[in-house]
Amino acid sequence: MLVSEFHYDLPPELIAQEPLPDRAASRMLHLERSTGRWSDRPFRDFPELLRAEDLVVFNDTRVFPARLYGHRAGLKSHPVSQHNPTAREFLRGRVEVLLTRQCSEGPNEWECLVRPGRKIGVGEQLFFGELDELRAEVVSRGTFGERRIRFFPVNDFFASVERIGHVPLPPYISRADSSTDRERYQTVYAQERGSVAAPTAGLHFTSEILSRMAQRGIETAEITLHVGLGTFQPVHSETVEEHKLHSERFSISLEAAAKINGALENSRRVIAVGTTTVRTLEYAARQGGGRISPMSGETDLFIYPGFEFRVVRGMLTNFHLPQSTLLMLISAFGGKENVIRAYQHAVSERYRFYSYGDCMFLE
Repeated sequence: MLVSEFHYDLPPELIAQEPLPDRAASRMLHLERSTGRWSDRPFRDFPELLRAEDLVVFNDTRVFPARLYGHRAGLKSHPVSQHNPTAREFLRGRVEVLLTRQCSEGPNEWECLVRPGRKIGVGEQLFFGELDELRAEVVSRGTFGERRIRFFPVNDFFASVERIGHVPLPPYISRADSSTDRERYQTVYAQERGSVAAPTAGLHFTSEILSRMAQRGIETAEITLHVGLGTFQPVHSETVEEHKLHSERFSISLEAAAKINGALENSRRVIAVGTTTVRTLEYAARQGGGRISPMSGETDLFIYPGFEFRVVRGMLTNFHLPQSTLLMLISAFGGKENVIRAYQHAVSERYRFYSYGDCMFLE
């Protein structure tokens, strides 16, 4: 299957650069998989589209400020440049590091993306913060230019990252992160720190929406998948089958497993909020022969058309990039032709796309 089959044309002005003032004010494209019919709705209608017996599963991961600006050893940039993420030209010695996955806690090693990629070699030391609060060494290089870096010990690594790090907005948001993003690029139910990108389908929920769901008797559960390279890594191959995902850490509690199994045993719908939730549930079902066991681990499950879904029967998701693994997952669930036609409709109706954009409910 060719990657090019998942292309659609998107005018750049439809890429949302800012969040809406009200999280729940987004639009929602409702797609019925069995008929291919769609309708345009406000997201506030979401609770009413659910059935009283549905189980809605959320990803409760928390985004941390994983983008660090610093300098290479002996090549410190002017301090002002250290805090200008919009600058496209790097001054001498300036580096940008996006932490994507913690490999080990002792020593504290991370997989990351770096800029400028060609200049940062193995063995090089990097410094972050006005007073070089964090120091790291590059220990290896990956296939597509990723690096593995080891941070030198500090009293509280994550406290330092919270102070000096930046919200890891995706590259299609062409502005610097702001203090507002610390709250808005985070779901209202986020709990477990570890993601370098938000599970964006959850950004639309407010306490009022969650309360309305509870009033209708709709059961909810939370699992965790920490978003890393596996979710947003570009597809470099010409065919879908050649692509391999990076693994991402997940966990499913005893309580969540019991709720999900209870829904499956009673033929109730499991509605996944976000593609990360879908991947976690479907991976766990394959490990447990169709049942969900409490577990923690890593998954590199790649879902594309032809995949057999064992758990998920409804999905809320944002709109995704052309030729991306996320669009392939949506196409596997909703049908490729259905999804591409729905995306073309969303473009013609001027929906807002990507992380801070509108959403789509497939059932």
